[in-house]
Amino acid sequence: MRHPGRWLTIAVLGVLTAMFLHVLLTNEQFRWSFIFLSYEPGKRGVMFTEPVLAGLRGTLLLTVWSMLIGIVLGVIIAIMRLSDNPILRAVAFGYTWFFRAVPRLVLCVLFGNLNILWDRIGFGLPFDQQIGRLFGIDDLNAQFYSIRASDLLAGFVAGMLALGLSEAAYMAEIVRAGIQSIDPGQSEAAVALGLSRSQVLRRVVLPQAMRVIVPPTGNEVIAMVKDTSLVAFVPLSIELFFQLNAIKARTFVVFPVLVAAVIWYLIICTVLMAAQFFVERHFSKGYGATGRARQRLRDIQVEQGGRITPESGAT
Repeated sequence: MRHPGRWLTIAVLGVLTAMFLHVLLTNEQFRWSFIFLSYEPGKRGVMFTEPVLAGLRGTLLLTVWSMLIGIVLGVIIAIMRLSDNPILRAVAFGYTWFFRAVPRLVLCVLFGNLNILWDRIGFGLPFDQQIGRLFGIDDLNAQFYSIRASDLLAGFVAGMLALGLSEAAYMAEIVRAGIQSIDPGQSEAAVALGLSRSQVLRRVVLPQAMRVIVPPTGNEVIAMVKDTSLVAFVPLSIELFFQLNAIKARTFVVFPVLVAAVIWYLIICTVLMAAQFFVERHFSKGYGATGRARQRLRDIQVEQGGRITPESGAT
C-alpha cells in the first residue's frame, strides 16, 4: 500500500471525527432544544431571544465603528511613520508602541473608567476658569457645548474608542508594510510626471498596496468581532456575549449558553471569511503566477509587434 502514513492519518482523523459527532448528538448536557427551540415555556430558543438578537446587532455595530476608526486612523499613522518629519515619526511610533503593548481587556476597563478624570467634557475656550480668575471672573464659562463625562465616556462610546484606538495601531503597521512593498521607482516616476505626493499616494501607491493590505485587514475584522466580547468589562449591555451571560446567570444553565455563543461567533466569522475570500481575489487580479504569465505575453507582444490571439490564454 502506497503512502501508509497518509492512510493512517486519515483513519485517525475519521475516528476522532466520529467521536466528536457522537458527543454532540448523544450527550444530553448540550441541551440543543434549550439552544434552538425554547429555553423557557412560550419563548424561543436562547439563540433567538430578543435580548440576544439585540446583543448581536450591538456586536456588529461595534465591530463596524471600531474598524472604521482603526482603518482611518491607521492609514494616517502609517503615513506619519513614513514621513520625513522626525516629530511626526516619533508621535506615530509612540502611538503604535503604547496601543500595541497594552492588552485590549485593560484598555476596555481603562476607557470605561475615564470619566473619573473629568466631571464634564466641553468644546470651547480651553482653561476658561483659570483665564477668568486672572481677570477676576470666578464663573467664566466659555464652553460652546459640554456634556457629562459619565454620559459620554461610558458604554458603547468607551468600548468603541478602546477597540478602535487599539486597532489603529495594528492597522498602521499593516498599511505601512503595504506601502513599503511597492517599488519606490513607481513613486519617483509619478512625481516626475508632475503628480503631487498626495496624488502619488492615492492613485499609485495605495491601489497597488491593497493586495498586501487586504488579507491581514480581513483577519483584523474577524479578530475584532471576537474582541467585542471584551466590552462586557466596560460594561456594555448591548453586546452578544453580555446578553448570553445574563441568561446564564438567570437560568443557571452554563454550557448550552456558551455553546450558543460559539455558534453565533462561528456564523458571523464564517460570513466574514467568505467575504474576505472574494475581496482578496478582487485585489489580487493580475498578480501571482498567472498574472505574471499574462504580463510576459503582453511584453512579448510589444517586443515582436505582433498580436496575441484568444487561444493563447491572454486577456
